Amino acid sequence: MKIKFLFSLLLAGSLSMSAQQGYKDGIEYYKVDEIDNAKTILDRTINDASTDKATAYYYLGQIALQQGNASEAKSYFDKGIAADAANPMNFVGLGALDLRNGNKSAAEAQFKAAKNLGKKNPVMLTDIARAYFNADPVAYAKEIEKYVKEAKDADKKKKSPAPYILEGDILAKNASTPGEIGDAVGYYEMASSFDVDNEYPEAYVKYARVYFPVDANYAIGRLKELLSKNPNSALAQRELAEKYYDNNQLTMAAQQYGDYIKNPNHFKKDEQRYVGLLYFGKEYDKSFDLAGKLLAEEPDNFYMQRMQFLNKAALKEWQDAEKYAKAFFANPKTVPVTNDYTTYGEVLQELGQDTLAVAQYEAAVKLNPEKIDLLKDLSGAYSTAKMYPEAAASFEEYIAACETPSTNDIYMLARRYQNVAATAPDSISKVQAADKAIMYVDQVLEKVPDNYSVANTKARILLVKNNGAPNLESTEAFKNVVAILDTDPSNVEKHRDVYITAYNMIANYYLGEKDKDTAKIYLNKFLEVDPENDALRNYIENMK
Repeated sequence: MKIKFLFSLLLAGSLSMSAQQGYKDGIEYYKVDEIDNAKTILDRTINDASTDKATAYYYLGQIALQQGNASEAKSYFDKGIAADAANPMNFVGLGALDLRNGNKSAAEAQFKAAKNLGKKNPVMLTDIARAYFNADPVAYAKEIEKYVKEAKDADKKKKSPAPYILEGDILAKNASTPGEIGDAVGYYEMASSFDVDNEYPEAYVKYARVYFPVDANYAIGRLKELLSKNPNSALAQRELAEKYYDNNQLTMAAQQYGDYIKNPNHFKKDEQRYVGLLYFGKEYDKSFDLAGKLLAEEPDNFYMQRMQFLNKAALKEWQDAEKYAKAFFANPKTVPVTNDYTTYGEVLQELGQDTLAVAQYEAAVKLNPEKIDLLKDLSGAYSTAKMYPEAAASFEEYIAACETPSTNDIYMLARRYQNVAATAPDSISKVQAADKAIMYVDQVLEKVPDNYSVANTKARILLVKNNGAPNLESTEAFKNVVAILDTDPSNVEKHRDVYITAYNMIANYYLGEKDKDTAKIYLNKFLEVDPENDALRNYIENMK
């Protein structure tokens, strides 16, 4: 609770500084083509005292126009004119609407009205060019070129970034080759260099978005430069966080999201992203607490329920993890993914509920059968639950699905069938399972013939096959184990237990065959590695 309280204070303490952008954040989102986010902020701030309503209504109208809602667009443009008839932008909006409706002459009249209000306004002139571009870039190519030129010529003393951004947009729309991408980036670069008043963050953002696939780190560098110039811009804060995330810099993304969500113009979906990033950054307590805060506002948010469950599992707080997992899976809105099932399976295993854990791994495989590694997880769950035939079958299915199964995987399959043989209910099942185990362990021995552990496994499987009694096959296998170990004298000390078992089994085989002389040889070898075994010494001395 203390962490949660402090986190809340941090959020509250930063609002006044970050609130300065207000409706301008919505305009910035619009200018980078995030119209849903733009509308959210413009609707949120339209009645703020600091909002320029004529400008805000213009961008709301443009959003409605892009969404295909002509009547709503006209309503917003009319409201903008009513709010400030001297603002030329809403006349540009009405002209854009006329172009969309195929009425070029009416559009030209609106554009003329706009120009009469602001002849030297490069943003207005650029938006007229953009209106023609959005309507039909081919049919209106001359008009676009004309207004871009007028926008560039509008202020001889100070170059406006606006027309250069539009030129970048025109090139970026169809850019596919490095050269075309470079040309588009070049215009954004010029625009940002002309932005001496830091009023065109879209130049940096569009630059970064186009260039990110070419050089992610350089693109991120441009966004960091933008943020240093516009520290209160929600767009700059969020875009940098997103690009860190896209570049798999999750720690940096979490840190940047933490700064960004202090801005009142952030979005709820970003808080959820932040919860996830905190989790991936192993800040499990913070992630859990923020998820709880969001759940207090939206109790059926299954994503936040998932994050509570995952965080408790990561903290190894198994009882709590089970509680939150149950809430997550009980939510009718929940859409589980495979990790949900496997993590819940792990939680149940830690709590000793092995049979219930199996059901979770089965659900994971059913949900995502093409992810063959899940079969290996399922096999492990079956094995833990002592469901050995199922463990072997699922692991064999995994091996069959692998293009090139590893030696270790084949060895594991042999061990799975060894367990089946050891617990088989009848002799026929025991022999069948043991034969499969031997088949797979032989495949491994072909690749690693000098591995004493694999050789020892084969010998033990042969013992299981013969109900624990040594026979010629197992004896020869144990002799092979000893031969491998004998290549390094230090193995006598390191693997004493393996030697003892091997010599014991070999000696017992010869005793059973009434070959006491050979048995005595191996019993003496047994005594050499276990010299403190007085019972064995006495037994050897009393042999006749």
